[in-house]
Amino acid sequence: MYSDVLDLRDFYDGSLGQVVRRLIRRRVREFWPDVTGLRVLGLGYATPYLRPFRDEAERVMCLMPAGQGVVFWPHEGPGQVALAEEAELPLPDMSVDRVLLIHALECTEALRPMMREIWRVMAGGGRLIVAVPNRRGIWARSDRTPFGHGSPFSPSQLKQTLRANMFVPERDQCALFLPPTESRFVLAGAGAWEELGSRWFKAFAGVHMIEASKQIYASAGRAKTRERRRLLSPAAQPVFGRVAVEHRAGDPDGSCPGDPGDA
Repeated sequence: MYSDVLDLRDFYDGSLGQVVRRLIRRRVREFWPDVTGLRVLGLGYATPYLRPFRDEAERVMCLMPAGQGVVFWPHEGPGQVALAEEAELPLPDMSVDRVLLIHALECTEALRPMMREIWRVMAGGGRLIVAVPNRRGIWARSDRTPFGHGSPFSPSQLKQTLRANMFVPERDQCALFLPPTESRFVLAGAGAWEELGSRWFKAFAGVHMIEASKQIYASAGRAKTRERRRLLSPAAQPVFGRVAVEHRAGDPDGSCPGDPGDA
């Protein structure tokens, strides 16, 4: 179940949310240092992490799930966000180059249809970043933040989910090693928490992130399998026609009960 969009907005407007925004945005930038001329899509509640791409990318847009709700973004200029069903994205095939999926995978009730839609709209050389709460992290155990809602993933579960939906995991990162607290003392040392955690305590990160590519040959292979099964299946035959043929085969003179010749 999705968090309400107003709760998400209020979280990122607060002091803890602003620190989270900065830390996760830094990891996203490590994955995508340059998006010049590319089309970037955010799915879920990705607007806190899309602003740095607006001056570089050809186009930046965000789709928020209908079960979550939508808020206007950005505050200046024309809107670049829309409400959509995650299983029916209103975009053409192969129309985006980069997809950021955050506050979505752990909340959706249509995981496979959503992932298939992302696969459909991604270009052949596109890249997907998935950010989910880490099952072993303390952030998944606190419902005071958006990362404490939905079903968290372990790194192996996230990779398995991507492979099962025709994506190839390429690189991974971790973020949010500080505890989910509003303490000014803790937030002031967020950089030190991240540096220490990324070196020694990766298994306990609050958020796990994976960059994945589109597995193109998988769809073609499955289509061939379906075609092969269709060709090898026996042709359907009307049941009454088959009964008539069996009766004719059992009668030496080739007649059937009820034929005019029986009178």
